[in-house]
Amino acid sequence: QVQLVESGGGLVQAGGSLRLACVASGITFRRNSVDWYRQAPGKQRELVASLGGPSGVWTHYADSVKGRFTISRGSAENTVYLQMNGLTPEDTGVYYCNVEMYWGRGTQVTVSS
Repeated sequence: QVQLVESGGGLVQAGGSLRLACVASGITFRRNSVDWYRQAPGKQRELVASLGGPSGVWTHYADSVKGRFTISRGSAENTVYLQMNGLTPEDTGVYYCNVEMYWGRGTQVTVSS
């Protein structure tokens, strides 16, 4: 059974940083691309960052987070991080980890102005 569990969300002031983690069981990230999505209240879920290839050889970022967010693999094959710097209120939302057809339950990020 595959499970994805996100953590690291919280309340932070504008300009602050958070590091989200996605830990998988039943699947490893070594051979799969991994995506972080977010969903703000009243908005559709949007792709924020992607990582893929052996050892995370490629990454992709939404224009809105380029230069501020970094997706990376952890030392364990079942962990992926999303480092978020320079947070703004527009980054507020629930952040989800996605691999293939599997989704976590999300972690809430709230950025106050």
